[in-house]
Amino acid sequence: MEKETCTFSYCQKPEVVVVDTDFLIIGGGMAACGAAFEACRWATPKGLKVTMVDKAATDRSGAVAMGLSAINTYIGENKVEDYVRYVRADLMGIIREDLVFDLGRHVDNSVHMFEEWGLPIWKKSDDGWSLDGFQARDQGKPKLKDGGVPCRSGKWQIMINGESYKVIVAEAGKAALEYNRKALNIPQNHFERVFIVKLIKDAKEPDRVAGAVGFSVRENKVYVFKAKAILNASGGAVNVFRPRSTREGQGRAWYPVWNSGSGYYLGMSVGAEMTMMENRFVPARFKDGYGPVGAWFLFFKAKATDALGADYCAKDTTEFQDAVKKYGKWAEALGTAIRNHLMMQAMKQGRGPILMNTHTAMQELAKQMDAKRLKHLEAEAWEDFLDMCISQAGLWAATNTEPDKSPSEIMPTEPYLLGSHAGCAGFWVSGPGDIPGAPAEWFWGYNRMSTVKGLFMAGDIVGASGHKFSSGSHAEGRIAAKAAIAFILDNPNYTPELAANIDELVAEMYLPFEIYEKYKTYSTDPTVNPYYIRPNMYQARLQKIADEYFGGISTWYMTSKTMIEEGLRKLQLLKEDAARLAASNLHELLRCWENYHRALSLEAHARHILFREESRYPGYYYRGDFDFVDDNNWRAFVNSVYDPATDTFTLKKVPYVQIIPD
Repeated sequence: MEKETCTFSYCQKPEVVVVDTDFLIIGGGMAACGAAFEACRWATPKGLKVTMVDKAATDRSGAVAMGLSAINTYIGENKVEDYVRYVRADLMGIIREDLVFDLGRHVDNSVHMFEEWGLPIWKKSDDGWSLDGFQARDQGKPKLKDGGVPCRSGKWQIMINGESYKVIVAEAGKAALEYNRKALNIPQNHFERVFIVKLIKDAKEPDRVAGAVGFSVRENKVYVFKAKAILNASGGAVNVFRPRSTREGQGRAWYPVWNSGSGYYLGMSVGAEMTMMENRFVPARFKDGYGPVGAWFLFFKAKATDALGADYCAKDTTEFQDAVKKYGKWAEALGTAIRNHLMMQAMKQGRGPILMNTHTAMQELAKQMDAKRLKHLEAEAWEDFLDMCISQAGLWAATNTEPDKSPSEIMPTEPYLLGSHAGCAGFWVSGPGDIPGAPAEWFWGYNRMSTVKGLFMAGDIVGASGHKFSSGSHAEGRIAAKAAIAFILDNPNYTPELAANIDELVAEMYLPFEIYEKYKTYSTDPTVNPYYIRPNMYQARLQKIADEYFGGISTWYMTSKTMIEEGLRKLQLLKEDAARLAASNLHELLRCWENYHRALSLEAHARHILFREESRYPGYYYRGDFDFVDDNNWRAFVNSVYDPATDTFTLKKVPYVQIIPD
């Protein structure tokens, strides 16, 4: 079939809006809001313009969109060194310890800001019981920064009333942008509902990023942003693998469905070096509703068992001893991946379903407190889901489930690609440069700058440094933004010049419109047509390839060299078919480009798994042909660079360096 080009013969040409700025922030989640807040503090007095572009509405954009019931990273009375040890153990021994330590020493400052901005944080009462954020406020409990004692659900987690968490954080970021806009008399510096499709390099400096191009999902407009430095904070990748939820639940996922791999694609497409893209996160969640289990495990002290009532994670079992033999000392730590592994072993042996015993947890709590406190705690148990996963509360109601009277099933979900939760897939970035023991080559001048000059990273797409969660993503956005402003000030004579033809970029972005309008009458049903593929069909093929060949739910997360190679052959055919994607409206145009971003993110993931000849993350994925952890040969980073000109990846090992002693 002949290659199509967009001449705007069939679709309307969009208005092109060119925006000149100094610092461009791509994204609207926690990292982007943190970056906006911090950047404007330093940029405004220097006369530097800060611009944020978000494909959604920032108040409810990113992974914290629905809210949260806990902040999962707060150091407090703990030691930063112990935080590094915790992250290292959970991620099976491979992390960038300089990045994790740097995050640990700064994250509490962001949390203290959240409380100043109005986030209700639970505190300990005088008699040791928990007070929710509103009770603590009404009783005059001091703020965290003033010595208030948080109510912890785990060593690193603190409880919050978080249904408006993102709105509170977004408000601060937007206020900072408004301060910058008014001070410098900028017409507009906060763009919502604008989807960035590509980054553009500089015409004079080929190793430097100079701008970004995208389109409005509400108007017939294309935006071209020129910037002296860019922060990529546009999230991980969800709905790359076929989900467990089907039909009416097709769009349900644990992580936000709008995380479409754009964060990975944008960096890869300009040659930024990646690390640990073989890693993925497979969270255990309440079955079908995807409700989070953390608060039930940590705060309500609920026990998860197999259907026979046995603790499938007990260390005296044959399954645990076998895991230690295959996966070494990292299995002994019983991190997230290993708990998944032991859960699946129980299910494969016919001991499923796996049950979260919410009812016995509530019964135990009833023995410890009076009726009034118990009633309040039961309300919080429901709010845990209303805060951040309403579908789970809806499922409980629809199935007549009362968590104080009966257990609920839990199950591993489909895989997600991310670097802020219990995963570490992302980009290789410069560290802070002042951590004793960190190799000199881990620092190239500016904290969180990628290997592409002027391109900074934050949040889910910073590699080898997971367990940032919401507070850490915000702090990392601030770290990266401050470094980016320093970079701009250190290069005062730079003016961005885009190494791209804008008319050609606009035509490329709108090609799915042209294809649809040109061929839509060639069949009686516009959803089925020999000349194009609609985005939902394309995504179904993408998910099927990922699921069946790269270790998804249908194979119990198992793959191998031969399976990956076959999947990559099929993925290459799918990538070729991306040239025939068709869109009937702006929403479908967004979906077309999201799938384009997902496909390259998935390919990077598969090629990294193929390169690493071991099962470093049992419970997340298994190499059936190398089902063991090999610390002698593979306790190393796997890094890659994508070349868009040849559509090829180059992969290599990078030595692991331990900074914090065991």
